Amino acid sequence: MTVEPTAEAIIPLVEETLLLGKRQVETGRVRVSLTTEVVEEVLRDTLHSRRAEVERRPVGQTVTEAPAVRQEGDVIIIPVVEEVLVVEKRLVLREEIHLRMINEERAVEQPATRRVQHAAVERIPSTSGGTGS
Repeated sequence: MTVEPTAEAIIPLVEETLLLGKRQVETGRVRVSLTTEVVEEVLRDTLHSRRAEVERRPVGQTVTEAPAVRQEGDVIIIPVVEEVLVVEKRLVLREEIHLRMINEERAVEQPATRRVQHAAVERIPSTSGGTGS
């Protein structure tokens, strides 16, 4: 018995390849419009101020040296001395100046103008019918 060689079968292989492409397509447009509005407003705040109330108090007292400036509560006391020539030299406390600090508050209103912008967005359909370039 003789064995014959078998015929070879050639099977071609096929492969598909994919290509991806992109294109620009205009689907619509938008228009943005800005409007500016002027708004009148009244600004409110509280202003703080400080003023000095001066009271002069005569003392007429003889002292050996000038007293120091002192504070009693909310009052600052500033001594005023004078040299007086007598047979001897003496310091005489003529007066004291009492300063009382007074805090005040007052409400104020000041008109002011500010600008406010509003944006309007409008869609515009495409004129190219959906075809791109």
